[in-house]
Amino acid sequence: MGLSVAAEVLDLFCELARLPSPPGEERAVADRVVAFLSDCGLTPFEDATGPSVGSSMGNIHVSVEPTSRGEPLFFCAHLDTVPPTDVIEPRVDDGIVRNARPTILGADNKAAVVAMLEATRRLLAERRDHAGIELLFTSKEEVGLLGAFAFDQARLRARTGYVYDSASAIGEVILGAPSAQQIEISFHGRAAHAGMYPEEGRSAVVAAARAIAEMPLGRIDEETTANVGLISGGTAPNIVPEWCSLRAEARSHDERKLADEVQAIQDALSFAAGLGECTVETTLTRSYDAYRFKRDELPVRLAAEALRRCGFEPRYALSGGAADANVFNARGLRCVNLANGMAEIHTPNEHIAVVDLEAMVEVTLALVEAARA
Repeated sequence: MGLSVAAEVLDLFCELARLPSPPGEERAVADRVVAFLSDCGLTPFEDATGPSVGSSMGNIHVSVEPTSRGEPLFFCAHLDTVPPTDVIEPRVDDGIVRNARPTILGADNKAAVVAMLEATRRLLAERRDHAGIELLFTSKEEVGLLGAFAFDQARLRARTGYVYDSASAIGEVILGAPSAQQIEISFHGRAAHAGMYPEEGRSAVVAAARAIAEMPLGRIDEETTANVGLISGGTAPNIVPEWCSLRAEARSHDERKLADEVQAIQDALSFAAGLGECTVETTLTRSYDAYRFKRDELPVRLAAEALRRCGFEPRYALSGGAADANVFNARGLRCVNLANGMAEIHTPNEHIAVVDLEAMVEVTLALVEAARA
């Protein structure tokens, strides 16, 4: 690969990474992406979903008309990152891009954005034949895949697609991701003066704590996890707390196991509420649905071929997390998640190798070539 290509990829990544884009505030990055696509001679379309999901941008979609027969492909990346807590100053040390400040880098998912943009630029500049490609850049992925859920997938002509949203070495192909259920919980007890009449109170916090202690949490098995992530309650240290709220989730690749885990959590809630003479209310919300590919399915075979062409031996794994791929697969499209080399995402130690930024451009072009066969 030429040094000029490497420089262009690195420069574009650092430029995008410097632009803060927490969920809902992606406008600056969206404008740069639109400008890049326009400079390539394309006409990107931005949908009107921004207000409905609480974002400063709509989803950005662009099509490149096919020049050859084959399988059209779409590529998707999200423009938001988890919220940074400091200025983002990318720097390169020994071939690794890190942030000079103690916050995220934004490789999740701007490394994917750069790979898809640069591959498209080269495809057009070098007049490479292809069976049709589409790019989609979504909003608010980090807080529930909201942009992807709001996007009208009827705009996509391609039925096979890829996201690069797995923090692992290049070569890993994600064959499946879990379903998830959000559980909002409210305990209601009875307030009383904690110093004078504590026996008259019914502590919602104690009931909630007992429930958490009874819940099966963490890694339940190789396919299932559960977590209580948020707790709030009470009004003052000298008042027996009459309310306590929890937010929990359960995930599994197996629907029966997911239902069993949610039931176990609800059983723990009922037990603790009864013991503490409190009431409890729960609200269940489906977050996203699981998917699973076989190795011989077309999108997986294309990915394996493209990786091998670029010198990577495919490895196959299941993910414990979700990506926009969950949304597309649930809607009848075929979308595979590929690892792109980013590491320690969502932390101040987040980093990615320059060679991996470059390699994913080549993988993208190889996917397009493999789909043309």
